[in-house]
Amino acid sequence: MKYTSTRSKITPVTSAEAILQGLAPDGGLFVPETIPKIKLEDIQRFTKMRYVQRAAEILKKFLTDYTEDELFECAELAYNWFDTPAKVPLSVLVQDPNNPKNPVGVAELWHGPTSAFKDLALQILPRLMGYALKKTGEQKEILILVATSGDTGKAALAGFADVPQTKIMVFYPNGGVSQIQRLQMITQVGGNVNVTAVNGNFDDAQAGVKKIFGDEKIRQQLAEENIKLSSANSINWGRLVPQIVYYFSAYAEFINTKQLKLGEAVNIVVPTGNFGNILAAYYAKRMGLPVKRLICASNVNNVLTEFFRTGVYNRNREFHRTISPSMDILVSSNLERLLYHEGHSDQVKRFMTQLNTTGNFRIDPPLKKKLDKIFYADFATEEDTLKIIKEIFEHFKYTVDPHTAVAMKVLSKYRRDTHDMTSCIVAATASPFKFTNAVLTAIGEPVEGLNDFKQLDRLSIVANRTIPKNLAKLDGAEILHSDVCEKDEMAERVLKFAASHHEN
Repeated sequence: MKYTSTRSKITPVTSAEAILQGLAPDGGLFVPETIPKIKLEDIQRFTKMRYVQRAAEILKKFLTDYTEDELFECAELAYNWFDTPAKVPLSVLVQDPNNPKNPVGVAELWHGPTSAFKDLALQILPRLMGYALKKTGEQKEILILVATSGDTGKAALAGFADVPQTKIMVFYPNGGVSQIQRLQMITQVGGNVNVTAVNGNFDDAQAGVKKIFGDEKIRQQLAEENIKLSSANSINWGRLVPQIVYYFSAYAEFINTKQLKLGEAVNIVVPTGNFGNILAAYYAKRMGLPVKRLICASNVNNVLTEFFRTGVYNRNREFHRTISPSMDILVSSNLERLLYHEGHSDQVKRFMTQLNTTGNFRIDPPLKKKLDKIFYADFATEEDTLKIIKEIFEHFKYTVDPHTAVAMKVLSKYRRDTHDMTSCIVAATASPFKFTNAVLTAIGEPVEGLNDFKQLDRLSIVANRTIPKNLAKLDGAEILHSDVCEKDEMAERVLKFAASHHEN
């Protein structure tokens, strides 16, 4: 399996080369030349497998220059740290236990070491990258640059901390992440890590990182330090491909509950801002997972809702800071891959040029028609989000974080609008303990006078759930990173960090 760019006909590269480079030389994203198939009998086999085995089976379809043993080892080491043997357990919610039709399977993607879905990709990416370094004979040190809206940053830091031949630098929007998310990042230990707040929003941080990737002068300066840039954002194929696994895994677990039959179609609902998580579900569908509709759920930064409804992508709008901060994004990088697969590289190049110059683009009617068959999109307001957290808690005695709540609200809108009651898989992207203030407020628990850690304790009692260990131990953890910079200072900070010495 070789990889090409979304924007032009480059010389195809191996998966190891794509993972190390992160971004294609023409500024596009790496995409597989073909999309492999998974048969129903394979999915039947998955029902008897552990998550690690499912991961190795699916990854080997895309990462063909890795051996199956290498992939199994990468997965085993990556997912050892999860707090449940299932790795991605499925909680099934039914409206009426006496008539369990149209169940909703909530895929809990947050049982990893940072309590967010990003762990499922960012615990395995450093292992894949380690093998890629050997396979390509790369001698330079790899500097991983990350822009985060909250969860990617900590997950990437945890994955790459003290990994040989790497450094990692994370930029996050100052004031634009939850307190727990911020604490997780600024207390990160590791001789090869740096965390810097950017005065701006996530799109500013992401734009800054992309600009650095595209700056030939910076590349030359880094080369003089024997350093190459790479990414741990979902623009990196090695970060995106492990996310495909959990959709197949969730479907297999659904079958195991006896509430879904092999081959029966499901709808998949994903709260998304950068479009990577739902794109992984799209790949799963293309590979053969029985998916009827992909439901794209946004918060009030609803640029994706407007795009799927009108065919116009317009980032020229007011930016909102919300209680679901990981979705506070107006430039959805991974949409580019979807446009490539359903259109072609000439279109993508035109769309991306227009987006960079005018801040918007309109897709052609034939492409819009194709997307309409695959996607439904809607959004949830802040009021919607708080209300549905309360409803789910009261009806099911189950707690969801504000991002998962956005997905649940959009699912209810979809079922109301379409009368399609197909069974659903909902991607639950973060632990409710990462957003205690919003969750406690929603369910009517007072938070005034409670600091972040008292809120963790309170939610634990009310929800009857154990606080994730990684969050509990933040209380009293030493603050190790306090850097703040302006948007136009990001490149300077990268060069300074690149030149610093560290011990692995």
